[in-house]
Amino acid sequence: MALKKSELYSSLWQSCDELRGGMDASQYKDYVLVLLFVKYISDKYAGKRYAPIQIPDGASFLDMVALKGRPDIGDQINKRILAPIQKANALSDMPDFNDAAKLGTGKDMVDTLTNLIAIFEKKELDFSRNRADGDDILGDAYEYLMRHFATESGKSKGQFYTPAEVSRVIAQIVGIRHGRAISNTELVRA
Repeated sequence: MALKKSELYSSLWQSCDELRGGMDASQYKDYVLVLLFVKYISDKYAGKRYAPIQIPDGASFLDMVALKGRPDIGDQINKRILAPIQKANALSDMPDFNDAAKLGTGKDMVDTLTNLIAIFEKKELDFSRNRADGDDILGDAYEYLMRHFATESGKSKGQFYTPAEVSRVIAQIVGIRHGRAISNTELVRA
């Protein structure tokens, strides 16, 4: 069964609401997208051999759920979840989930991160059941967030990123009609 985009978008916005006040709105997306990413790759690839992305033992979304309520939750997310995923997949630029200036201190940080994890823990956000071919859930989530941040700041979404509609028209103009998507590995080699 395909995941309902309305559920995804509702959860994304609920996550942004949880982060309001501690950081600039343009920084919400970093935290929200990383949580979504960990949830997505865990649902789709955890425990699978030859997966396109590796989830080391102890670094899945379920392992993150086990950190809820712990006084060192931010530090543990950085060390036990994000660092192993980064290392196993040569990723970079993950936000600091132990940043007191953005996420608060003590109980405030614990509550914020616990609530964020709980939002993505909803059974409606089970990405393992999503079977829609060519469905770019992470890309759609990014576009959704960028569109709303542009609207909130009084700017057009084109000032933040190239909207998908524009990208499709440009691709058709230059003659790309039904090409296959290239992987990150192919992109790096290019």
